[in-house]
Amino acid sequence: MAIVDEVFRQNLPEMMEESPCVAPQLHVLAVDDSLVDRKVIERLLKISSCKVTVVDSGTRALQYLGLDGENGSLGFDSVKVNLIMTDYSMPGMTGYELLKKIKQESSVFREIPVVVMSSENVLTRIDRCLEEGAEEFLLKPVKLSDVTRLKDFIMRRKVKEGEKRSHKRRRSLDCGSPLSITCSPLSHPCDPSSSSVLSPLSTKKARL
Repeated sequence: MAIVDEVFRQNLPEMMEESPCVAPQLHVLAVDDSLVDRKVIERLLKISSCKVTVVDSGTRALQYLGLDGENGSLGFDSVKVNLIMTDYSMPGMTGYELLKKIKQESSVFREIPVVVMSSENVLTRIDRCLEEGAEEFLLKPVKLSDVTRLKDFIMRRKVKEGEKRSHKRRRSLDCGSPLSITCSPLSHPCDPSSSSVLSPLSTKKARL
């Protein structure tokens, strides 16, 4: 565990600046075959006031999400996952293969942001993960500033999604009212193209 302690000594200045957050708790699924890396990411996420579920393989992650084709999951709390963070190099199923499973085979989970992590800065890996739909590719060791930035991104996304749902409800009520004869774009914005579009992370294509 000396490696874990060393990583946290390097993050200590950032940790001292962090203040407790009263925002709704986010649930992050962290996937890594390394015990040390699982401990590091788990502690960083908990410091950031996130709920964390850690698993040691892509197969276990699919089981937890219920995407393994079998009945049920591993028996964890059935709380909605807001973010998936996965190591790239894992035996059996790589992080890239897990990413493809989530983005291509699940209509339920494909909208969940997936962040791929690796200790190797290989541009071909980075490019194909981003092309497959990863929100970001982080180099290890993951820093507290990385986790904070990801959390801020997810929170902004949740706020925008809430505003979009609220706008759709208001639009439905306005356009479905028996008192309204027509639905004018000026009085009632019924055009679905007017809904806001979430922009990706500004650093998504950054090369660390």
